[in-house]
Amino acid sequence: MASKLTRNLQRLTLGVGLSASLAGAAMANGETVLDGLDYPWDIEAHEGTIYVTEKAGTLGLFDGESFTRLPVLASAPILNDRGGGLLGLALRPDFAETGRAVLYHHTGTPDARTNRVIEVERDGETWRETRVLFDGIPGHPLYNGGRVAFGPDGMLYVTTGWTENPALPQDLESLAGKILRLTPDGDVPEDNPFAGSPIFSYGHRNPQGITWDETGQMYAAEHGQSGNDEVNRIVAGGNYGWPVIQGNERREGMQTPLAQSGRSTWAPSGLTWHEGRLLLAGLRAGAVLGVSTEGDVTEAYPGDGRIRDVLVVGDEVYAITTNRSPRRDGASDDSLVRLTD
Repeated sequence: MASKLTRNLQRLTLGVGLSASLAGAAMANGETVLDGLDYPWDIEAHEGTIYVTEKAGTLGLFDGESFTRLPVLASAPILNDRGGGLLGLALRPDFAETGRAVLYHHTGTPDARTNRVIEVERDGETWRETRVLFDGIPGHPLYNGGRVAFGPDGMLYVTTGWTENPALPQDLESLAGKILRLTPDGDVPEDNPFAGSPIFSYGHRNPQGITWDETGQMYAAEHGQSGNDEVNRIVAGGNYGWPVIQGNERREGMQTPLAQSGRSTWAPSGLTWHEGRLLLAGLRAGAVLGVSTEGDVTEAYPGDGRIRDVLVVGDEVYAITTNRSPRRDGASDDSLVRLTD
């Protein structure tokens, strides 16, 4: 039986602050159900509503009938500049009771950038910050990581970028080029691999996708340098090699990837688990890729746009496009797409 969200997608109407409309398919195996989005970065779902962050600083709600775009009011203003802005979104495990979400955002100035993780709740026609969970994450015009997600252990995981400083991803005193693990209140868990540190794994370049399979195994996707994009199995305390090794290079004490792109690039971003495989949003690949647990990569859902994130809602798969690049201008009309086999 079709979900409420799916049924509602067939009768889309206009929402607050957005000229949205049904449109033709943006992917060969998909139906565009909402267009007019402005550089969306993350999508999550709860009880028939899809939540969408847009880089300029809005968190929108799409219930299948209307899209409501609401600004995020943060104590440190969101800096929307190049690759920085409002990025990752995670709905708290108790979202049904609290209505609170976690966001990752860029702040500061183009000459002095940082990133922070905040908690927000809806207050009328805005989302208001309720507290800062973690700050002081190094910022960069392009390499900020930016994904946040609650794991099956109830902890909050955060990805950070390397900031183009080759010393930092291997430095356990720096937050750059890492995956962090925090309690839902932003504290350091006592069982983290490095005592007193939020660092869960290190040696990353620019990880923008994290997910878990049904056994609780964690995976991450990250952008490589001139190709060499990676999908990794993440283990507590693991060193993923950047910038010492990349691709299939090996070094004692460092992890090699489950899958990597070689000389070509996927420009990987969002990552999720579905029906026994990983689904990977590819910006440069222009498709959603399927990655098996043996590391085989296929084109799961062909497309013709830059795919930023992918989301499973029940038996359905959704994706968002980000057709502008922080490196160059491009099409500004982005879409939410429901994918079909």
